[in-house]
Amino acid sequence: MEYIPDTLYGVARQLQRSKQLMPIVLVKLYIYQICRALGYTHSMGICHRDIKPQNLLLNPTTHVVKICDFGSAKMLQKNEPNVSYICSRYYRAPELIFGATDYSTAIDVWSLGCVFGELLLGSPLFPGESGVDQLVEIIKVLGTPTRDQIEAMNPNYTEFQFPQIQAHPWSKVFRSRTPPEAIDLIAKMLEYDPIKRIKPLEAAAHPFFDELRQDPSISPLVLPQNVPPPVLFDFTWQELKSVDVATRDILVPKHARTATNWPDVVGAEAGGGGGGPPPVDAPADSEQRE
Repeated sequence: MEYIPDTLYGVARQLQRSKQLMPIVLVKLYIYQICRALGYTHSMGICHRDIKPQNLLLNPTTHVVKICDFGSAKMLQKNEPNVSYICSRYYRAPELIFGATDYSTAIDVWSLGCVFGELLLGSPLFPGESGVDQLVEIIKVLGTPTRDQIEAMNPNYTEFQFPQIQAHPWSKVFRSRTPPEAIDLIAKMLEYDPIKRIKPLEAAAHPFFDELRQDPSISPLVLPQNVPPPVLFDFTWQELKSVDVATRDILVPKHARTATNWPDVVGAEAGGGGGGPPPVDAPADSEQRE
């Protein structure tokens, strides 16, 4: 793996010290790449279990993001218990706080939603000082979970005595200039019910990222210092086979389709009815640090 000089945490801290917010185009670029990386690892049943800014390598020149530190990662197996005391506190999914041991890769999506919110706010979204306080911070925003939501997070949890707090509108959590598409996507990532949380590649197909998919010959993506964007659409069949056709059609814009990421290109060029699936190779945005 090539040397990557910084982390998302380091870059975000520099902006925080200078009292600046990250440009929204960079938020899109970074969160998109993490969605893609998680889509790939989740397609193989691997849960990272410690997504946080410190574990997201970032090259601030090329804007390439890679997930690192797979020391807590695990291939989740059905009916096999897992430790619930996992994941750094600010980014810990509520089912883990409720003590669930039969959780899913959806805990990574919650963590990513917290990272996403942090980039928009310039500070942690749920800055709890303990496990219990972490839940309090979440409830302040999402409101008190219902009995059904608690059961969805951990069916073995029986203590339902929580103060009844109404959900705080997401639009009031973030600054007034925050794009509504960003707020909509965060709300889909930060659902109490793990099953209702958006999947990583579904998230990558969200309208919030449409700017990244525009044809560069018509509307080029403008980044700071006018650097070209990293490669974003070199999908593999391992990634694409996990989503439906409509989502696939969004993920790979027509201008970016090749014989590798879009098998029908092979058939079209040969005058046939479509090619086979592209080879299964790990995408550049999901690598394990040695």
